[in-house]
Amino acid sequence: MRIRKAHLTAAAGALALVTGLTAPAHATTPAAVPATVPATVPATVPATVPATAPVHAVQQDAPSVYGSAAYLMDASTGKELFSKNAGDRLPIASVTKMMTAYVVLKTAKPTDVVQIKREDVQYAEDGGGTTADLRPGDRLTVGELMYGLMLPSGADAAHALARTYGPGVGGFVTKMNATARELGMNDTEYVNADGLPKRGGDGYSTARDQSVLAAKAVQVPLIKEVAGTRYHSLDATSEHRSYSWRNTNRLLGTPGAIGLKTGFTRAAGFTLAFAGEKRGHTLVGVLLGESDSDRRFDTAEALLSWGAARESA
Repeated sequence: MRIRKAHLTAAAGALALVTGLTAPAHATTPAAVPATVPATVPATVPATVPATAPVHAVQQDAPSVYGSAAYLMDASTGKELFSKNAGDRLPIASVTKMMTAYVVLKTAKPTDVVQIKREDVQYAEDGGGTTADLRPGDRLTVGELMYGLMLPSGADAAHALARTYGPGVGGFVTKMNATARELGMNDTEYVNADGLPKRGGDGYSTARDQSVLAAKAVQVPLIKEVAGTRYHSLDATSEHRSYSWRNTNRLLGTPGAIGLKTGFTRAAGFTLAFAGEKRGHTLVGVLLGESDSDRRFDTAEALLSWGAARESA
């Protein structure tokens, strides 16, 4: 699988997630980027992403959040639990693919078949995005492409789905924006189905808007299943070659974690849509503009643990 963006190591030390076994930990000092990061990927996030001291939310006992914006809500009730610059319009990188999956599954069946074309593969290669390493001519079901879209964050999978269900990528992006308006996401504008930088301007959204979408996305059984899968493989058939995909989300493996979606671009920094379950409550949140990859997972775990404790009190 070709990966064009950095794969950074997981956060050291497991934090309590939704089990609430320990008090929520605060974010740690930014970790150095490993020397194994490919030379083509910047070792540090540009100055457009703040790396300043954390700004605490109104809630005095809340975990520290170092990213540009964050939001946490109880998806079961719609109650806001945490907010930091949650209405600021920011690039969201591959968190965009959460909407791609949601829009596709509004009309497509998991058993529908999509044929991969050269243009899907070329798009991902030209854009420098992560790929699912799809091969032109292969025929994959929508259900299988969801794994290629969400686990390795395949821009080729996003392009193939958007091209098929727009119809055409432009038509699909129109559907994405129409769906955003239907959900009340009025501070969101999509320009493609994958979140890659686009000549003429990136799209944007807010931590609050993406949390609204996350709450809807986890209600779709296939999205919830795929987002919570750590590894998925396909044996070769007469329709396609073999594939193996690993999830980029470091939250998985912790009890109660659902996943959702990671992201990174130079402009957006490290982004994360996350979710967890406890005692009948589903908590969802979004972090935008983080300068340290590992720390976004630490922060998400701390917010989920803290939020679960508040809702259970």
